Amino acid sequence: MSYDSAMAALSNDALKFVKNNFVLGLGSGRAATTLVKSLAFLIKKKNYNVVGIPTSLQIKLIAQEQGIPIIEPDQVNQIDIVFDGADQIDSQRFVIKGGGGALLRENILFSMAKKIIVMADKTKFVKNFSRTVPVEIHPLARNSVSKSINKFGGKARLRSLERGYPFFTENGNIIFDCDFGIIKNPKVLTQKIKQIPGVMESGIFLRKPDIIYKAKNSGKFEKILK
Repeated sequence: MSYDSAMAALSNDALKFVKNNFVLGLGSGRAATTLVKSLAFLIKKKNYNVVGIPTSLQIKLIAQEQGIPIIEPDQVNQIDIVFDGADQIDSQRFVIKGGGGALLRENILFSMAKKIIVMADKTKFVKNFSRTVPVEIHPLARNSVSKSINKFGGKARLRSLERGYPFFTENGNIIFDCDFGIIKNPKVLTQKIKQIPGVMESGIFLRKPDIIYKAKNSGKFEKILK
């Protein structure tokens, strides 16, 4: 048994919340990919009329391959459920996202959602955040944002590709991966980050999930309710 089998099992459980005519936000990464494939099977089995709003080109292509109709966020006022993964989840139920670079779009979808369901393996769960925080910024603000982050104790590192070229998001922005050490007050920190001119989004999301699924390497999972 493995995390993959646990992800498959929890995806099927999470999809019990989906009803006909729902608008669904589809996150990026391994957990979301597994869920999208299970969703395609559910739609065919129940003949549901469901549409998805992807958070990245990666998940858009997978959804299209599976025959799931795709729309854009500006075509609806609300999203019934957003399904997404997380890079880290702390004991206060805050999440860090943005490892794949889709944090701006992901947070927009979070803000539109009636219900948020986050899925992650047990290695992503911590008492306090300890990993770097992705921060999406406008390229013109690279130097000024870096200086501001350094002023309140962070170390900003420009995200780069293997050959050294800067990583650009699908929005044409760049990302700093910012080391703040152990983060005990993520709400205050992300509020400070988002006040810096040129910052488009912080990887610490202030909207907490309604349901969190924890995948275990035994092939089983735990469901954590609000």
